[in-house]
Formats: sequence, structure tokens, C-alpha cells
Amino acid sequence: MNCGLCIGHLRERKPCGGCGKFDDKNMPQGCRNCIIVNCDLLAQTESRFCFDCTKYPCTRLKNLDKRYRTKYGMSMVENLTFIKYRGLDDFIRNEQARWSCKVCGAGLSVHRNFCLNCKTEFKKNTY
Repeated sequence: MNCGLCIGHLRERKPCGGCGKFDDKNMPQGCRNCIIVNCDLLAQTESRFCFDCTKYPCTRLKNLDKRYRTKYGMSMVENLTFIKYRGLDDFIRNEQARWSCKVCGAGLSVHRNFCLNCKTEFKKNTY
């Protein structure tokens, strides 16, 4: 997940620091309990990305991917494939362009269909 797209990370008051920062008091409990972030197999990978896991894509990831594709127009598996073949730097550049408000330039949240800054509605990509 690109944490920069999460409503918890983008909120003005007490923003979440992102996945993997479990000492962050602003991280929602649901994120702290995430079975993917806390996966023992993921911890054993050199890259710390699911695509290096022997069980990739596991049922947990497939279920999360399906939910995010359906509800939010974003695919975790496609993100991981992009990172694997093009690298994290290219992924971040691509995400910044894709998830920036065309009106004010602010970062968009995958969890909302409008810009949190200027309230302009936008259409998410669908899979």
C-alpha cells in the first residue's frame, strides 16, 4: 500500500506515520493488527516486499487486493508488480502523478472520491 494515499496518513490532525511504524501513536489499531504487515514470511524476505515471498500472492493479499480494487480502484498486486520490475523510485513518481489533484495539486486519498484540500471530486481508475 502506498501510505501516502491513506486517509489516516493524509489527515491534518494526528496523521499516521505509515505502515511499519508501530511506535506511531496515531496509527489506527486496525493497521497495527494488519496480518500482512505482521506476516512472519514477509519478515523473512530480503526486500520486505510480498513479491519475494514463496507464497506470493497469498490468500490474504489476494483478498486485500480484491477489496481495494472493488472499493477504491487500486490494486496491491499491480503495485507490487510495478515495484518489482520498475523499482520503488519509479513507483513513487508514478503514484505522485496518478494521485495528485488536477485542480490544486494536493495528494488524493484512495479512501475518498474528492480532494481533501479543495473538495473537487475525481474518478478513480477501476479494475
